[in-house]
Amino acid sequence: MRIATWNVNSVKQRLPRLLPWLDERRPDVVCLQETKLGDEAFTALLGEELAGRGYAVALHGEVQWNGVAILSRVGLEDVLAGLPGAPGFPHPEARAVSASCAGVRVHSVYVPNGRVPDSDHYRYKLGWLAALRDMVAGGPQASVVCGDMNIAPTDADVFDPEAYVGQTHVTEPERAALAELARAGLRDVVRERWPDARIFTYWDYRAGMFHQDLGMRIDLVLASGPVAERVRAAWVDRQARKGTGPSDHAPVIVDLDEAPDGDIGPVVPPPSAPALGRRGRKLPQSR
Repeated sequence: MRIATWNVNSVKQRLPRLLPWLDERRPDVVCLQETKLGDEAFTALLGEELAGRGYAVALHGEVQWNGVAILSRVGLEDVLAGLPGAPGFPHPEARAVSASCAGVRVHSVYVPNGRVPDSDHYRYKLGWLAALRDMVAGGPQASVVCGDMNIAPTDADVFDPEAYVGQTHVTEPERAALAELARAGLRDVVRERWPDARIFTYWDYRAGMFHQDLGMRIDLVLASGPVAERVRAAWVDRQARKGTGPSDHAPVIVDLDEAPDGDIGPVVPPPSAPALGRRGRKLPQSR
C-alpha cells in the first residue's frame, strides 16, 4: 500500500497538478491538507475525477481556509471529521479527519501554525497537539498520522537553525509536543529510513528558497509500530514542487510491504541548485 501526504495549499489552485500526480504516482491513500474548500465545493470540483480513479473520499473542509481530506482506493470506513477535545480559535477549525483504510487508522492533520511564540495562536497550537496525542494514544494499534505538522523535529530539519531563532516551528515547547506523539508510539518513518540525509518538504515561495534548497521538513508521516515495520520505502517527491504553479510543499510518500519504485531515497530528483554558505541566511519574512 502506498500512502502519501501533501499540503496542496488550495486544491482548486493545484488541480492541474494534483490529478496528473495521482495518475503518475498512483497512491492508494492520500492525505491532503489546506484544501481551502467546503465539502460541497470539493465534491463538485473533484468528485467525478476521483471516483473515476477509484478513490473514496473523506472530507473536513471550510471555505477559504484550512481543510483536510483522505482519498482512498483500498477502503474508507469509520470516518471521523475533526479532533475530539481540540481547542478552537475561537471555534473548531477543519484541521483533522481520520478513517480506516485497509486495516490502518489514517489521520490527515493540518497542525495550527502558531504564528508567534507565546501568543494566543501559539498556545492554541500546543493545546491542539495535546488533543492529537490523546486521540492517537487511545486509538487502534495500526495507525498513521500524516500531514503538515508545522514543526521541524530537530535542527537537522531546517536549512540553518540560526535563521529560525525567534520563529515558530522550532521552539522547544513545540518540539516537545511533537515528541509526545513518539511517546504515544508513533515513529517518524522518513527520518528512520534516512537518519543522516538532508531532507526538506517545504520551501517558501519567496526569494528563490526552493531553487537554493533552503527549506524545512515539517510534513511528516508518523506510524505506529505495526505500520512502521511494514515500510519498504519513504521519500519526498520533490519533483512535484518543481515547474509551474506548485504548492510550497512537496508530497511525502511511504510504501508499505513492497516498493514499486525501489527505495529511491528522500529527494526526487536531486536539489535544483544546492546553495553554498547557508549560514547567515535570513528568512524572507525577516528581511
